[in-house]
Amino acid sequence: MSASPASQRASGLLFATLGALGFSFKAIFIKAAYAYGPDAETLLALRMAYALPFFIVMGVVVERREPCVFTLRDRWMLLVLGLTGYYAASYLDFLGLQHISAALERLILFLYPTMVLLLSAVFLKKPITRRMLLPLAICYVGIAVAVGHDLHFGGRNVALGGVLVFASALSYAIYLMLSGEVVKRLGSTRVTAWATGAACLLSLAQFFVLRPVSNLVQPWQVHALSMAMAVFSTVLPIWMVAEAMRRIGAGPTSMVGTLGPVLTILLAALFLGEPLTVFQVAGAALVIFGVSRIK
Repeated sequence: MSASPASQRASGLLFATLGALGFSFKAIFIKAAYAYGPDAETLLALRMAYALPFFIVMGVVVERREPCVFTLRDRWMLLVLGLTGYYAASYLDFLGLQHISAALERLILFLYPTMVLLLSAVFLKKPITRRMLLPLAICYVGIAVAVGHDLHFGGRNVALGGVLVFASALSYAIYLMLSGEVVKRLGSTRVTAWATGAACLLSLAQFFVLRPVSNLVQPWQVHALSMAMAVFSTVLPIWMVAEAMRRIGAGPTSMVGTLGPVLTILLAALFLGEPLTVFQVAGAALVIFGVSRIK
């Protein structure tokens, strides 16, 4: 017996909200783990090591249900998508969070839809309509408000962290721009499983090149936070957002996703003791409004 449209919508909205909440916790887990002393390379490796088995299972399940023959181009594209969307974006984000607050990080990351729009205009020749110009401007004014306030107190560290997180958002935007054709051919679950799996392997390879194996010996809190990050801020949110999109569509799911910056600001104040300022709230409001108009 199929579910009624009302129950489908209710469950879809629930999945979208829980997915947004899970992604919002990521920066909280990272900042909390940094308090115990690990560097970015070690923490990223731990997160990816704990997440990798889940994505392997996801990939195996989808291959058994819907077998697919990969071309050489498919394999290269999955590697490129893993490199840009999950490895580079994650690494730059981890580096940036060493210097800026979780709230500011989430606001900057939330600019990625504007970057997709700009990149598509430059490389895919998709024109930016006049009605998109004002929302774009509003988004960056919002970031200027939030960053300007933090710069006043944090100086160069905030500037460096902001640039790194901005680069992370740009890397993810490149992934989104490149993934369209591959997702149409292979399916979103397959692309997510194998591209993220490739990113996990790249992160682990980076660790073994740059750091001694002894760095994996960390306080149990670091391992617990890395596991929580892998499960509750990586694997489950990806699945929940996919389920939400299946039940209510991409538009409503993306609109629920605009809760992300607000949730992170509140969670950072609650769990990390980060100050909740009027500048953060004003910046978040402008960014969320601008992004919602773009979508």
